[in-house]
Amino acid sequence: MKMIKKVLVFLGVLFTFGILVNATQDNPQKTPAQEVLEEKLVNDYNVYAIPMPDNLNFAGELVPISNPDIRERMDRELLVNTYWQSNGLLLFKRANKYFPIIEPILKEQGVPDDFKYLAVIESSLTQAVSPARATGFWQILKGTAKEYGLEVNQNVDERYHIEKSTEVACKYLKKAKEKFGSWTLAAAAYNAGRAGILRQMERQDAKTYYDLLLGEETGRYVFRIVAVKEILSNPKNYGFNFKEEDLYKHIPTFNVLVDEPITDFNAFAKQYDINYKILKLHNPWLRETHLNNSTGKEYLVKIPRDGYYKTGVGQ
Repeated sequence: MKMIKKVLVFLGVLFTFGILVNATQDNPQKTPAQEVLEEKLVNDYNVYAIPMPDNLNFAGELVPISNPDIRERMDRELLVNTYWQSNGLLLFKRANKYFPIIEPILKEQGVPDDFKYLAVIESSLTQAVSPARATGFWQILKGTAKEYGLEVNQNVDERYHIEKSTEVACKYLKKAKEKFGSWTLAAAAYNAGRAGILRQMERQDAKTYYDLLLGEETGRYVFRIVAVKEILSNPKNYGFNFKEEDLYKHIPTFNVLVDEPITDFNAFAKQYDINYKILKLHNPWLRETHLNNSTGKEYLVKIPRDGYYKTGVGQ
């Protein structure tokens, strides 16, 4: 309510200022009231340059901001991500919900915690689908998913399964780290492909990501990750203000083992006092209204615990 009042007051000031400007077009001399309003407008809204933080790093590997080219590119991403405020607040909210799922998997797989920010820039922590049909939090292509053992078809697409897709991303990144010896280059390879990064390293006789001249997307990729890491780690430094209750919460679930076909997910959901929509929200990898499962494969279907949805089964 306070925020709405502030917005209305600000709009009122703008409107009044506009009237005064129009009223004085025939009289270029500013009145004291105009001067006060102009000063208030200037003081109420300011855009600031962002000081470059010390010791920026990705997975413990320093960003060489003493290099003027690197400094400019890092500055760009800090500015873009700081002043896209609505998106920034959504990232804080979603991170509170999904980082607790991703972080333990990264740790278990031996991948640095900083890679959770790679998922942020890939999908904004949503089940996104790119124009190239890369899918899910980690934006995995169909061929890569199958190569690493995920099931992908019209009935089941495990790229939408947060835990399983995170494990696949970890496996890919560890292979890239083994190849290049650097987590920064491994992150770049996640965007451009291992072959693509290797080809450019050989062509340019370069040893690090920061020495490579790359296309727009891959050239910005690591800087975007580092910027998001810096901002999400230090919200107050970048003007983001929120309370704990503003953040999205992880909803506890339990697993139901399914090893046979399910002909009707609507009926299946009602067995657990939820509706079809809630079932699909927690299991987006189930792509149709039924589960074929003619082979008797074992699946774990997530069911939210009692008390988290109060709208009723039929709503």
